[in-house]
Amino acid sequence: MSWLGKMIGGTIGFALGGPIGAVAGAAFGHAFVDKKEDAYLASIPGRTGSLTSNEEAQLVFFTAAFSMLAKLCKADGQVSEKEIQVVEAFMKQDLQLDATGQGTAKNIFRQAVQSNESFDAFALQFYSVFRSQPNIIALMMDVLFRVAAADGRLADAEEATLLSAARIFNVSDTDFDRLKSKHIRQSNKYYAILKCDETASNEEIKKKFRSLATEYHPDKIQAKGLPEEFVKFANDKFREIQEAYDHVRKERGF
Repeated sequence: MSWLGKMIGGTIGFALGGPIGAVAGAAFGHAFVDKKEDAYLASIPGRTGSLTSNEEAQLVFFTAAFSMLAKLCKADGQVSEKEIQVVEAFMKQDLQLDATGQGTAKNIFRQAVQSNESFDAFALQFYSVFRSQPNIIALMMDVLFRVAAADGRLADAEEATLLSAARIFNVSDTDFDRLKSKHIRQSNKYYAILKCDETASNEEIKKKFRSLATEYHPDKIQAKGLPEEFVKFANDKFREIQEAYDHVRKERGF
């Protein structure tokens, strides 16, 4: 990465504001300057001047990616060893970073973990640069899911962060669900509807079905004088519960 040498050498001057600029400045040990100073810095012997627009985009991607991953890892209160392993695999396998690049990525990650900026702040700045490149957005969402699913499940805080990313990146519900299914083992939906898992006994399933069917029975809902919208929701829910039970019952043969 040609921009990396310029950054490490401190031989550039350009405006990269916002949370990404703050983390990059801290990671590389020097502040970013105003555009007005850019031309002046470029004229100083031994300095190479500004990054090209392509190099600047690479820097934004690099800094934002590891900053968002840092905030995602920290979302549930602690950064786990499994999450670190997935982040390192992203560095080596996806980005194919050499030792210097990996060291820089880790430094950015550490700076972002300590930053007071939110995940959303980094995501918004990232999207402002790559909004017209859906392939980059798709890659970033995939990597975020990979890290969040490192331990085989999604903590509530992690899922909330992923949903926030999807909202900022304009990712559809369908694409979000597809990514979730790809990275997280989904429980059988019929058991999920019945609020039990596949290890439950036949008697436990029957008991859970009776409880849910009673709770959402249309007659009971209407008797409570609830709004029409809720009654419709309850009717749909009752139908869903009945269908799930019928499916499980036939599957198990009871």
